[in-house]
Amino acid sequence: MEAPQAGRIARLLNHLGPQTSSVGGIERQFTSAAASSNVKVAVLGAAGGIGQPLALLLKGSPLISELSLYDIVGTEGVGADLSHIDSSPKVSSYTGAEELPEALYGSSLVVIPAGVPRKPGMTRDDLFNINAGIVRDLCVAIAKYCPDAWVAIISNPVNSTVPIAAEVFKKAGTYNPRKLLGVTKLDVLRANTFVAQAIGVPPERMSVPVIGGHAGVTILPLLSQATPRVDVSPETAKALTERIQDAGTEVVKAKAGKGSATLSMAYAAAKFAESCLRALAGEPIVECAYVESHLTDLPFFASRVRLGRNGVEEYLPLGRFNELEAANFEALKGELRGSIKKGVDFVNKT
Repeated sequence: MEAPQAGRIARLLNHLGPQTSSVGGIERQFTSAAASSNVKVAVLGAAGGIGQPLALLLKGSPLISELSLYDIVGTEGVGADLSHIDSSPKVSSYTGAEELPEALYGSSLVVIPAGVPRKPGMTRDDLFNINAGIVRDLCVAIAKYCPDAWVAIISNPVNSTVPIAAEVFKKAGTYNPRKLLGVTKLDVLRANTFVAQAIGVPPERMSVPVIGGHAGVTILPLLSQATPRVDVSPETAKALTERIQDAGTEVVKAKAGKGSATLSMAYAAAKFAESCLRALAGEPIVECAYVESHLTDLPFFASRVRLGRNGVEEYLPLGRFNELEAANFEALKGELRGSIKKGVDFVNKT
């Protein structure tokens, strides 16, 4: 007999990450009992193209006790739909600015996919004027109603929206750079997928660090540091790098003006959120994320970090670059610096 729909969803969720892990030789089992730890996760923008599939994936996490859904319209229907799934997290729905405080109270992790998507011909900078204001206003509320929460920002342009959030939190006196994370996980998944296809290995086995930022040339996959080893020509490496950098545009064009990378972004964000929750539960986790950083002369930079109970606990070294990577690293600095300044200036001039 065919398994019920909830069973299929549960099997899908198993692909997000291991439910068991070995830390220091001790086997740790994550089960539904973990939900009793009273971990509330808020998704701001839960009725949108990324928010809905993200909320669906998070509904199956045994590390969440309450899944709080917020948007300006449509949240009640999404919440009612998800609440019929037989998994542990309780679903609560909130609509409009007046209900935002209740959506945020007590949250351990806030994930922000809110904003408008990119359309054909649009650059991430074209999104700035709309999404910058959305992220600013949401972060003002976070600073007031759940100032100690981890905040994972998906809203583009991430290169600017994370600095916007940082400035808002600084003004409120609640800024903790270790708990503010720009989600660049999709760049890693794309790199793993495209490189695996090129060298003929399963993508699940591929691990490619991606550093820099989360837009165009600021995305720098380090093929020379990939596992397993990537032995391709310089021309192929250049082509792979460019495809990874332009992958968002590839999806926008394929959807012919009817959307952007929503499903893959939701999957990546769910995997990243699960990593954050596992770190909150005490498991050391390594992820690539866009964070305030001292690894370069740029104030924010995406790199591999070790997450723990308190957020970012270690910034892992960038490692050695090959010739192509070194050139791309120098090339990305100017654009990334400008995007960071644009975010900082937006808050300080408003």
